[in-house]
Amino acid sequence: MVRILSDSTCDLSPELVERYNIEIIPLHVSLGEEEYLDGVNIKPQRIYEWSDATGSTPKTSAPSMEDVIGVFRKYIEAGDELVVFTISASMSASNNVCRLAAENLNALDRIVVIDSENLSTGIGHLVVEAAEMAAKGKGIREIETEILNLRPRVRASFVVDTLVFLHRGGRCSGLAAMLGSVLKLHPRIVVEKGAMHSDKKYRGKIERVILDYTKDLFEALKRAKPDRVFITHSGCTEAIVSKVKGILEGLSYFKEVLVTHAGCVVSAHCGPGTLGVLFIEK
Repeated sequence: MVRILSDSTCDLSPELVERYNIEIIPLHVSLGEEEYLDGVNIKPQRIYEWSDATGSTPKTSAPSMEDVIGVFRKYIEAGDELVVFTISASMSASNNVCRLAAENLNALDRIVVIDSENLSTGIGHLVVEAAEMAAKGKGIREIETEILNLRPRVRASFVVDTLVFLHRGGRCSGLAAMLGSVLKLHPRIVVEKGAMHSDKKYRGKIERVILDYTKDLFEALKRAKPDRVFITHSGCTEAIVSKVKGILEGLSYFKEVLVTHAGCVVSAHCGPGTLGVLFIEK
């Protein structure tokens, strides 16, 4: 049997994890001296509270080798084959840990580890696609080939409410964060080839910015695979998420408009109020 696994940065909802029978391997989150497992014993709200209280950003790290070997071993001993997804290798050691774990078990012929070159539901899209392929009886090498073909067509972007968390994590300067706050600037962050960069800045209240950002994607969305589109956020209001979902459903194009909450790793670096619309181009 082919099993689909992913590290916790895929940001799939519990409902989707259950629907597609996906095993999630949590990354580690450290708040000072205290260490937690992403999505297991810590949620994003705790991170925001700690970060605001200390003026620091949490440290995030890859799963331990021991934990990954333990997860892989139970499936290998059961006779299964695995397709494993990780956050971009340029952003975390998670991919390397998973590869080394497969080597440690002498199971490289039965475990495929895929660098998503993405984050959040940019990974989640690929995970779901792989799960659907596995359900159709495709083998791990066939799945790998098709996923690597889809990988460069994932379109992942998001807008942030505050630059404070990006500044705390060293991803923007203090001056840029200060000016962004004063001028109410909200960058659009795009993930391409495993790296993040800003390609546009919006100005104004975040509610208006999110709606403008969504509408700016209309032309690109016309070129999307119609199976599904993700709205992934890190704690936006229910009202604004509902509006974005309404806009996307109003296109009468996607079979599913899925809403998920970003996990602790993504939330720790982007902060509250971040929202992204993620899809795969045809």
